[in-house]
Amino acid sequence: MKKYTFSLISLIISFGCIAAYGIIGSKVAPDGTLIEPFFLIPMFWLFALIAAISALIVKVCPFFYKSKKHSNN
Repeated sequence: MKKYTFSLISLIISFGCIAAYGIIGSKVAPDGTLIEPFFLIPMFWLFALIAAISALIVKVCPFFYKSKKHSNN
């Protein structure tokens, strides 16, 4: 579980971004412009992608190290 810490933190941050976007909400200003925290949507996808890639790397890397170790003996 310790090796997935970075992935879990990234995943929690990504869900925090999407939750904050929902809580903050959006509104229309009196002049007709839309006011919303749009930057949270790409941040959600960025952190979700980081979490997925880091989890995949942690899961796949031991297979390469084991195969190199056994092939040298």
